[in-house]
Amino acid sequence: MLRLESVSYRYAGAERASLRDIDLRLEYGEVLGVVGASEAGKTTLCLVASGLAPRAIRGTLTGRLLIDGIDVAGQRMHELTALVGVCFQDPATQLSGVNATVFEEVAFGPMNLGLPVEEVVERTTDSLAALRIGHLSERDPARLSGGQMQLVAIGGLLAMRPAHLVLDEPTAQLDPAGTSLVADALARLASGGSSILIAEQKTDLLARICDRVVALDHGGLRLSGQSRAVLADPSLQALGVEEPSIVRLRRLASEAGEDPARLEEEAP
Repeated sequence: MLRLESVSYRYAGAERASLRDIDLRLEYGEVLGVVGASEAGKTTLCLVASGLAPRAIRGTLTGRLLIDGIDVAGQRMHELTALVGVCFQDPATQLSGVNATVFEEVAFGPMNLGLPVEEVVERTTDSLAALRIGHLSERDPARLSGGQMQLVAIGGLLAMRPAHLVLDEPTAQLDPAGTSLVADALARLASGGSSILIAEQKTDLLARICDRVVALDHGGLRLSGQSRAVLADPSLQALGVEEPSIVRLRRLASEAGEDPARLEEEAP
């Protein structure tokens, strides 16, 4: 379990806190979505939940980050990375820069865990297949498109099979097909017991894979609950969050005098 207790965070030199009194609980096998307008605190939440702030990002943290009931304040960064995998929207910052092929890049994390060669190869092959990027395995990671780089970065995380995964807009550079592949891979990872926190602007993706969703506003929690209820909340758009397609269709059907329930019955 990953838990934030009364967490506030203020960057060095900032006039106000970017997070204010956040309480969150993420169980094993659960996918928690995070939404909010720009500057609402989504990235800061991911930095704190992954342990990068304040270790790598200067600032003041109050409250506690607990993993499996243990306060991780005293743990070093390399110890935390064994517990929490993290991916941000810029793939160029995610890749190691030391591997000549995509296969080696995806295998880099499992190799550093000291796993047997056979298991490293198995995990790497499985991750490439899950994201359908096996055809890139011999390519130079530095010569890929932004979207391909992001899939490789996510593949490296999947190969680590982390107990906890924190993702900040991981599909920002991906087309609908790539986004769908990531959604499927994350759903499989969650079904295997991993807990996943994902901040995303693509609410259709969140509606598809999340158990719960929270909405941030100026660093505080404004909405929290089951994904279907939060993503259908009328106040969400006022927070700068686009409603998912299915919610928009239900609303339009209702306004046209149709039964929104038919959308559920007719969905493939």
